[in-house]
Amino acid sequence: MKPLRIDFAPPSLARTWFHTSRPARALAAVALVLAVCAGLQAQRLSEQRRIDAEQVARVTQHHAAPVQAAPAQAKVVVSPAQAAAVNAAVLQLNLPWRDLYNAIGAATPATVALLALEPDARKRTVRITAEARGSDDIIGYIEQLQAQAWFTSVVLTHHETNDVDPNKPVRFQIDAQWAGQP
Repeated sequence: MKPLRIDFAPPSLARTWFHTSRPARALAAVALVLAVCAGLQAQRLSEQRRIDAEQVARVTQHHAAPVQAAPAQAKVVVSPAQAAAVNAAVLQLNLPWRDLYNAIGAATPATVALLALEPDARKRTVRITAEARGSDDIIGYIEQLQAQAWFTSVVLTHHETNDVDPNKPVRFQIDAQWAGQP
């Protein structure tokens, strides 16, 4: 028959400690030591955070006075040449690239190879450098560009045949002026 454990003692810490195994007691002692170490570390970190916050407040207060006084005294004078240069750069950056590229792409046949696009936002023109197999392809390309509602004027400005290449492609430049989206 199995021995029965009968314990009529009231529940208490001493009774629980008495019935706890040695490995569990050792584990509880280690856990208690770790908890005390973690609490001490948290207290140290909290104190360090408070000290850092005070230092930041002091540095901010120390540097805040000169920074606030400087903008009141500083006035930026922009010369007309600088203003024109900045405005030209902004105009070039605000170029309608997507619409321009879509209009050129829609008009470009497979027989024409685009080599370069050089837009000038101030004049609202784009110089297109391309190659084609022959003059008929160039004329067809110019007609397709003129048919685009995006462009108001399309002019062939230069062309030359590459005699070194066995296919003898014709390299040409077109200046196209755009009016904007129709």
